[in-house]
Amino acid sequence: MVVVVTKLNSMQKMKSRFLSIPKLVGSLSLGLSIALGLVLNISSSQAAVLGADRVDVLYHSYEGGGMKIDGPSILLRKKATESVSITAYYYLDSISSASVDVLSTASAYTEERNEGQLGIEYLHEKTIMSFNVRQSDEDDYFAQSFSFNVSHDTFGDLTNISMGFSYGDNDIKRNGDEVFEEESQQYRIRASLNQILTRNLTASLSIEAIADDGYLNNPYRTVRYLDNSTPSGVGYQAEIYPQTRNSFATKLSASYYLPYRAALFFHYRYFSDSWEIKSNDVELGYRHPIGDAFELELKLRYYQQSQANFYSDLFAYKDAQNYLARDKELSDFDNMTIGIGITYSLPDSLSYGSSRSEASLQWDYIDFNYNNFRNPLDEGGVGNESLYGFSANVIRAFYSVYF
Repeated sequence: MVVVVTKLNSMQKMKSRFLSIPKLVGSLSLGLSIALGLVLNISSSQAAVLGADRVDVLYHSYEGGGMKIDGPSILLRKKATESVSITAYYYLDSISSASVDVLSTASAYTEERNEGQLGIEYLHEKTIMSFNVRQSDEDDYFAQSFSFNVSHDTFGDLTNISMGFSYGDNDIKRNGDEVFEEESQQYRIRASLNQILTRNLTASLSIEAIADDGYLNNPYRTVRYLDNSTPSGVGYQAEIYPQTRNSFATKLSASYYLPYRAALFFHYRYFSDSWEIKSNDVELGYRHPIGDAFELELKLRYYQQSQANFYSDLFAYKDAQNYLARDKELSDFDNMTIGIGITYSLPDSLSYGSSRSEASLQWDYIDFNYNNFRNPLDEGGVGNESLYGFSANVIRAFYSVYF
């Protein structure tokens, strides 16, 4: 599907790669990536057992900081044989932005992104092998990727070991500029260990190494610098990023199952990269059944990161250094998320045939605080504006049918 969009100043608009490139620094995309992860449920932790046949329908909405992203997603998962399962999904985003980045140098814009994925899983005794291909298309950004994963149960099925590799290739253009054309590639290697420690306690440890190469910055984004020759006292020039980025992430998770089918969850993730960004991500969750049909989920998450070594809110002069960035997602910032969700298992009378159905509604409230990114729309003089912050709401509505 192609949607005609309005770009009042497309040569200067500062697009957010909110969903096109997975953010490795815990940026705003985390809320929606969690939603996708829940809806797709294609996890190697379910080793030696192919996932259930199912259809999932999701509607998601993100609104905050002058940006709104919403749209539907649909997933179909079906066993072809007892050993082979095929998965397909389609994802649509409608994006409109009047964020502080956009309004400071350009005009609001709207656009659409389409994404599709096709995957196959093969089960052999206690090993599952999976292969996925993905394609994402925007008017100025085209991405393709594939991934391969192997998962194996061992030690009496108490231990699961999984390893995987992904490769992505991206073509980047700039609206209004027929000459501009860049590309980038991404390589990911990951491994995880999942262990049943006691009857009630499970834990997992995962590591991931990422290598990015090519054009890694946003072709619309600019930095600002002091310029006494202009009435405003500030000038703008295009961002310049390194052409390589090496990242490493480690995540520790634990689940403790309580009486009455309740459970506690804990996640901690540490991230570092060659741009000198370091981040810590801690999440606590609680899941509690209400009767036989409802399940309540609560979560609290805190994220904090340091800035990239070539980031500055305001440079002293033009071409102040070899690499220049003013993307607030590369700044020193933190955020706090409070989430609540409710899942309802539909009775047989409301389900399709002999299938089992679930409906779920989830809401996250996220509060962002940027410690060295200032709002250029505020008064106070260049470099003395107030520090920027905003809140966002993420809503996901699911409907799942298992058959």
